[in-house]
Amino acid sequence: MPTAQELVQSCTSIFTLPEIYFRVREVVEDSNSTMGDLAEVLKLDPAISARLLRIVNSPIYGFPKQIDTISRAVSLLGTQAITDLVTATTVGKTFAGVPIQLMDVSKFWQRSVLCALLAGKIAKSCEIKDSERFFVEGLLRDLGHFVLYQYAPQRAQSALIEAGYLEISLAEVERSNIGCDFAEVGAELVHSWGMPPQIEQAIRHQLDPNEAGDYIQHASIVHLAGEVVEYEERDPKRRPTEVPFSPQAMKATGFVSANLPELLMDAQGQLNDMLALVYPQAVAA
Repeated sequence: MPTAQELVQSCTSIFTLPEIYFRVREVVEDSNSTMGDLAEVLKLDPAISARLLRIVNSPIYGFPKQIDTISRAVSLLGTQAITDLVTATTVGKTFAGVPIQLMDVSKFWQRSVLCALLAGKIAKSCEIKDSERFFVEGLLRDLGHFVLYQYAPQRAQSALIEAGYLEISLAEVERSNIGCDFAEVGAELVHSWGMPPQIEQAIRHQLDPNEAGDYIQHASIVHLAGEVVEYEERDPKRRPTEVPFSPQAMKATGFVSANLPELLMDAQGQLNDMLALVYPQAVAA
């Protein structure tokens, strides 16, 4: 059976991010660059600029006046938020054109965007600094499934059905049926894109945050958000009484589970606005 790294290597020509993503990262990582430099790079891609303006003017941000220029959007949101939004929209755009057998792509993005919104809100509720950066980590949490469904769609679908029927971990079944699980594969994919190590480690160790070392907080936030999404999808008759959060993740973040209903309601209320940026096809699905 192939390793996660081998699977990703076999798909690198398919899952390639557009040039605008790397241009934005280059500007953001250059200590001599300015907000104006970032705005100029974004203007090179009219489609992404239009989507950014749409989301900046959505209820998610709630600015009192219409934001009608990229320069103004960059000034108001800052480099971190703009980078995260560019990552979100370029990843969605990249995977929109990839034919995937047996996978409900609209449902995938609905889950992923909900997880992204929850990750940011959970981090903020825990008073973690720069909580908005966790949005991208939550968004990419499940990305390994795109590779698994590209490589072995029948086995990937069978693993999902088997895990649900037996009520055992999907990752465990994937390792048995395919040789690696979605978390390993997703981590290798973002590593191949050269994304920051905290994103890679958050995805890789989301199933067991205690193994994430210095990145335990990142892995824990992704774990918490992912568990909520999985819990919400289960048949209410077969759900446990509480979301099965890892004790280590709860300790590492200081998350108060009593805050969850309000956070979930807020995230669900923003879901369609964010979907319109990441994967518009899923809004009407």
